[in-house]
Amino acid sequence: MSGKRPTTRKEIGDVAMGFDDDAGSAGIVRTRHVTFDRPGQELPLEGGGVLAPFTLAYETYGSLNERRDNAILVTHALSGNAHVAGRHDVADKRPGWWDMLIGPGKGLDTDRYFVICANVIGGCGGSTGPSSVDPATGRPFGTDFPMITIKDMVNAQVRLLDHLGVDKLLAAVGGSMGGMQVLELAVSHPDRTHLCVPMATAARQPTMAIAFNEVGRQAIMADPDWQGGHYYGGRSPAKGLSVARMVGHITYLSDEAMEEKFGRRLQDIHDYTFTFSADFEVESYLRYQGLSFTNRFDANTYLYITRALDYFDLTRRHGTLVKAFEAVKARFLVMGFSSDWLHPPYQLKEIVSALRATQRHVSYYEVESHFGHDAFLLEREKMEGIIAAFLSSGSKSYHR
Repeated sequence: MSGKRPTTRKEIGDVAMGFDDDAGSAGIVRTRHVTFDRPGQELPLEGGGVLAPFTLAYETYGSLNERRDNAILVTHALSGNAHVAGRHDVADKRPGWWDMLIGPGKGLDTDRYFVICANVIGGCGGSTGPSSVDPATGRPFGTDFPMITIKDMVNAQVRLLDHLGVDKLLAAVGGSMGGMQVLELAVSHPDRTHLCVPMATAARQPTMAIAFNEVGRQAIMADPDWQGGHYYGGRSPAKGLSVARMVGHITYLSDEAMEEKFGRRLQDIHDYTFTFSADFEVESYLRYQGLSFTNRFDANTYLYITRALDYFDLTRRHGTLVKAFEAVKARFLVMGFSSDWLHPPYQLKEIVSALRATQRHVSYYEVESHFGHDAFLLEREKMEGIIAAFLSSGSKSYHR
C-alpha cells in the first residue's frame, strides 16, 4: 500500500472486540505496514540523501469520524514500537506499552478518538531500519543505513497521516523521545496538529543524556560480535547491547525508586559471595533488563536512535527556542515529572517559557512522582484526568 487516499472504517478497524475482564481494554489489535515506494514518495533526510523505498509499521485504535478531526498521534520513546495498546492475541501476557491510557473510557478514549502509533524510521519494530534489507544489495543495511534524525522520523509519520487521510490531528502526544517528536511536529508542520502534549522531554538533548548514550554506543561497538554493524546472519552483539540497556535503564529510574525497590538487599543469599556474581537485587534486576532487551531489540537500531536523540536541538536551525516556536499554532499541555533526572522539570519549563514568549496557549503540569523518568509510563492516576480534560477542551476549540 502507498500513497494518499481516504481510509475506510473497515480498514481502520484494527481493534476487534477485546477482553471481558477489562472494560477499558483496546482489545485484539494487529500491526499494519505501509510502504512508500512510488516516485515522489522518497523521504529526504536531514543529514543528506533520501530513503526510498521505506516502510512504516503502525497500529490504530478506534475509528476516524466523518469530519476526520478526532485523530491522535502517539509517538514512542527509544525502545518503544507501534504496539501502544491492546494485545496481538488472547495469549499475550502483556498489552501495549501505554495500554493504561488508551482504550474505551481511558484518557485517550477510543470511543471518541482515532489513535495512531507508528514505529519510527530507524526502528526494529517493522519500520525500515538498519536490520531491514537494502534493496540495492539484498542484504540487511547494517551501518550502511543512513543517519536519521527526529525530524526525519516526524516527516515519515506525516506521510503516514497523508496515507490515512488525516490532514490535521486533533493532538500529538508522547513522552521522552516521543515528546521530542511532538515538539518537532509542532515546529516543522504547524498546520498538522491542533494540540500537543510533550512529556518528560526537552527541546534539545541535554549533555548528560548525550554522555550516557555514548557509553551505551561504545559498549555495543566494543562487542566483538558487532562486526562493524554487519552482524546479521551471525551472532548479534548481545553483550554490548545488554550493557547499553543497563546503563540507559538506570537513567529512567530515580534514587528514591531504586532505594525503595532494591535498597542494599541481597539476591537469594544471606551474605556476600566475595565474587563478581550478582549479590545485590539491583544487580540481578539490571542484568535481567539487559538480557531481556537483547531478545526484542536490534543493536544497530540502538546506535541510530540514540544518535538521533543526541542530534535533537530545536535551537540549531532557529537560533533560539523562542524563534523555533514563532510559527507554532498548536495549543500545548507540557508535562514534567518531579523526580525525573534525565529530563528534569526545568527542561520542560524552558519549553513553557519559550512558548509563552511567543504568546502561545500553553499549560504546564508537574506530576509528583518518585518513579523518575519512567513515571510517564506508570502514573496513570496522576496523568489521565489532566490529559483527558485537555483533549476534551481542545476538541471544542478545534478548527481546520
